[in-house]
Amino acid sequence: MFENLQDRLGSILNGLTGRGALSEADVSAALREVRRALLEADVALDVVRSFTDRVREKAVGAEILKSIKPGQMVVKIVHDELIEMLGGEGVGIDLHAAAPVVVMMVGLQGSGKTTTTAKIAHRLSTRDKKKVLMASLDTRRPAAQEQLRQLGAQASIDTLPIIAGQSPTDIAARAVQAAKLGGHDVVILDTAGRTHIDEPLMVEMADIKKRSNPHEILLVADSLTGQDAVNLARNFDDRVGITGLVLTRMDGDGRGGAALSMRAVTGKPIKLIGVGEKMSELEEFHPRRIADRILGMGDIVSLVERAAENIDAEKAAAMAAKMAKGKFDLDDLADQLRQMQKMGGMGGIMGMMPGMAGMKDKMAAAGLDDKLFGRQIAIIQSMTKAERANPDLLKHSRKKRIAAGSGTDAAAINKLLKMHRQMADMMKMMGGKGKGGMMKQMMGGLAGKMGLGGGLGGMPDLSNIDPRQLEALQKQAEAAGLGKPGGGMPGLGGLPGGLPGLGGAKLPGLGGGFPGLPGLPKKK
Repeated sequence: MFENLQDRLGSILNGLTGRGALSEADVSAALREVRRALLEADVALDVVRSFTDRVREKAVGAEILKSIKPGQMVVKIVHDELIEMLGGEGVGIDLHAAAPVVVMMVGLQGSGKTTTTAKIAHRLSTRDKKKVLMASLDTRRPAAQEQLRQLGAQASIDTLPIIAGQSPTDIAARAVQAAKLGGHDVVILDTAGRTHIDEPLMVEMADIKKRSNPHEILLVADSLTGQDAVNLARNFDDRVGITGLVLTRMDGDGRGGAALSMRAVTGKPIKLIGVGEKMSELEEFHPRRIADRILGMGDIVSLVERAAENIDAEKAAAMAAKMAKGKFDLDDLADQLRQMQKMGGMGGIMGMMPGMAGMKDKMAAAGLDDKLFGRQIAIIQSMTKAERANPDLLKHSRKKRIAAGSGTDAAAINKLLKMHRQMADMMKMMGGKGKGGMMKQMMGGLAGKMGLGGGLGGMPDLSNIDPRQLEALQKQAEAAGLGKPGGGMPGLGGLPGGLPGLGGAKLPGLGGGFPGLPGLPKKK
């Protein structure tokens, strides 16, 4: 979503940081470019104007510390103002009210209200262990109520039984009553939408609000809407009174203007963002982390959290035991590749690594993408159990069969085998130290550098970490030299330029880089 803005702001601010001294004219020229970049990203004009005015005011009168170059000071000011524009601190859904807490979902038709209702319910039931009831108040759209019922069945979440002919306000009252009788903690009301804002819709929303007395009213907005999203948010806030925003399709290729504008215009926090189609693909919105990503500073906290959610502790323990004996077969390699895919693939992981955002373009230019993981897994799956356990069995005739089965060729199979052989050698060298697999080690290295011990292979047990400690990770990462390009990644050699094999030294067995990715050429 923010890639275009990230590229533009990155090049503008890089031009500033390289200079020893800055004049007011330099700052003004850079801010003109920042203003243009934000406008191109569909950020509302008045938001852009106030943002650049605040940055100029602080940058021109800023006291420059002796240890910091003026350009770096400007980057810091832009970063701080970006966080401020996005809302300062992250705010979650407020459940501090008498049960059942009523959450009302509002928005236009097609913004993703019904799917988001199910995602929020799934999140509350799995993460917060709440008993949730969902109710569809959309009596106009064909099969809207049936859609929510099916999503509920899919995610094992209670839905209010459908009674034909009831009005939305009656359904709302019945849902609250049913939640009280059923001992539910939260009831989520999925209201009807329209293709545009009209008077009957607003009257209906106000009536539902009166009957159900919601504690939270969340406006669901499509982040691809652009500047029109600001008018939408204003209208709903004036007529119904929203308490927060949920932005859907943040994984799309929109320009990010809605996210940057809506918070600034309404003063209401963005609470959640939809980052994919799956039930689990809903994330809390953290302004600092988003600002870090936009300015290419990485997002260590989200990377650690994502690793904690996706790394299977039992599998890691089993792999640790095998590696302690120096064993690493092709099944283990496939597991490592799948783990990387779960964490968002190369692009997702590198986008969160400090100073590594620019590497994605280099990799794309070199023809390295996440499809490579899929091809390598397909090759491994085309082998027999015996071949996966003992790759030495693979002679010409077998390779021919595997190539036909996986839709690849002998050269791709040879590359995979070479990579596996070198990784297996590395695991033998590491012996007992190679616990938990590559991703586990990387995250363990990060955790160690940030002062978090415990867990397998140094990976902290995030289920026992105080949330405030997690929030402090980013600052610790920056202090440890991870918040700036060239800080290196602990657990992967901590080499200049970040990841080994991408311009720095190579990770044994991979020709550099991540699994199966040849090292990229060094900068000239």
